[in-house]
Amino acid sequence: MLKFFRSLFGQVVLALLLGVVIGFMWPETALKLKPLGDGFIKLIKMVVPVLVFCVVVHGIAGAGDLKRVGRVGIKSLIYFEAITSIALLLGLALAYYFEPGVGMNVDASTLDAKAMGAYVENAGKLTSGGTVEFLMKLIPTTVVSAFATGDVLQVLLFAVLFGCALSMLGARGAPVADFIDTLSHVLFKIMGIIIKLAPLGVLGAIAFTISKYGIGSLKQLSMLVVLYFAAVLLFVFVVLGTIMRISGFSLIKLLRYLREELTVVFATTSSDSVLPQIMAKLRNMGIRDSTVGLVIPTGYSFNLDAFSIYITLAAVFIAQATNTPISMTDLLTILAISLVTSKGAHGVPGSAIVVLAATLQAIPAIPAVGLVLVLSVDWFMGIARALGNLIGNCVATVAIAAWEGDIDRERAHAVLDGRLTEDDSSTDTVPVAALS
Repeated sequence: MLKFFRSLFGQVVLALLLGVVIGFMWPETALKLKPLGDGFIKLIKMVVPVLVFCVVVHGIAGAGDLKRVGRVGIKSLIYFEAITSIALLLGLALAYYFEPGVGMNVDASTLDAKAMGAYVENAGKLTSGGTVEFLMKLIPTTVVSAFATGDVLQVLLFAVLFGCALSMLGARGAPVADFIDTLSHVLFKIMGIIIKLAPLGVLGAIAFTISKYGIGSLKQLSMLVVLYFAAVLLFVFVVLGTIMRISGFSLIKLLRYLREELTVVFATTSSDSVLPQIMAKLRNMGIRDSTVGLVIPTGYSFNLDAFSIYITLAAVFIAQATNTPISMTDLLTILAISLVTSKGAHGVPGSAIVVLAATLQAIPAIPAVGLVLVLSVDWFMGIARALGNLIGNCVATVAIAAWEGDIDRERAHAVLDGRLTEDDSSTDTVPVAALS
């Protein structure tokens, strides 16, 4: 037990339990602990843009073959769209089979539309301009603004261009490549320091949440919450588990390897809080830097598997709860719109409700005010969303690396089996010990 609580995982679990107790026993004190969770996530986000830049640039410059980098990018987008479509269809199928909203008989005219004001406004911003506007937003006004705003996709675009240019320079660009490699190691060391604060961040986040929302808010909409968790579990262990088996690896072993990061995400409901650690651990598995650097940051906006399940499940739930008949055309519209709106979700405040609002705006038959019904349980569903999205991106990285031959299979199996411990990690990758 002493060894367990000395580990990061043990400390995070202990903080999680303490947070629950404080939230129930001393709710007023728990509310004051919110800055611990917020501060931890801000510290992580402080490092993320520059770290993503360094990892991507070093990966591309070190790959040598720019055609390989291009292939990885194209295969990633194909994979993301295919898996996202499966997730959207799963949400629809489960909503129709289990009918979680049937019997609620909610009169949409009695719902308080004021609670949706900010979300609808953000939804309008998200959908305005369509796909062209979304693509234009990927281009930063200046290089500095991309880093200043922390927009990972904008940073990624500049990093890809910088890495390609550096690779074309050959020997002349070697000093810059070496500097960026050294800088990435410094940033990972900084992450090693920050991640030691994870238990405090978890304590503050979970105590505040339990104090503010409680468990009672689950009662009325318990079936929707339970169904969503079951849907994410089904997707993870059946769909993603199958992908991992095809790739030659075990999903269970991958989840065990990432247990510290998954625990932090569970408490903070934010996959952003572990992005640097996830990239380091996947590199430590023997996956090529360029593959990790391209797939993980891109996946945070383009591969939101659990998020996609949520959109279609919640849309049909609202229609059922308000006794709104929806046609096959409406269903196909939900699928088509969701494929676009979900891509702009990352970094949008209240992204789940915002994207759902943006989706329903295209389907007048379903009353958008029905979103009020899921507001009270959105945080609880957010736990499964964040975990499912993170696991989906990690599986995507392993699968694409296996597809492209960018993974050292012997090393990966040794790491996942526990035969290659953190202390045994070679110096050519970032040691996981620095993160735990």
